[in-house]
Amino acid sequence: MSENLKDLYQEVILDHNKNPRNFRKLEDSNRHSVGFNPLCGDKLDLYLKMDGDKIESVGFLGSGCAISKSSASVMTTVVKGKTKKEAEELLDIFSDMVTGKKQMNDQLVEDFGSLAAFSGVSEFPARVKCASLAWHTLKAALEGQNQESVCTEKED
Repeated sequence: MSENLKDLYQEVILDHNKNPRNFRKLEDSNRHSVGFNPLCGDKLDLYLKMDGDKIESVGFLGSGCAISKSSASVMTTVVKGKTKKEAEELLDIFSDMVTGKKQMNDQLVEDFGSLAAFSGVSEFPARVKCASLAWHTLKAALEGQNQESVCTEKED
């Protein structure tokens, strides 16, 4: 990992863990999903307010490690205002980054901003599930699965 990417990784993780964005229950949500990682105990409730196919508002509550919490925080900031399809595309990009399938370069860091910081997780395979939990929970919520989703599958 480049020195610039390491700095971005630390800055984003620390900032979003200390000051999580959209850390709240949406009382008027029309989608809700719970994510749980039994291996480390990370758990979050994700709330979406969908207007047709668009994510009008998003919020989360939960507890977990710094990577899990900051990933959820960043995710909520980047998917708000996106369509379901756009959010699913971001989910695929994020998954490829944290599993090392997509190698970061300066252009991708510029294109994906704070999301790119999580590419550093690929160097710590045990932490991939921490970073991915919010995204798996988002997928379940977008599919209308108002139930607990457990993040146990192995990331490739």
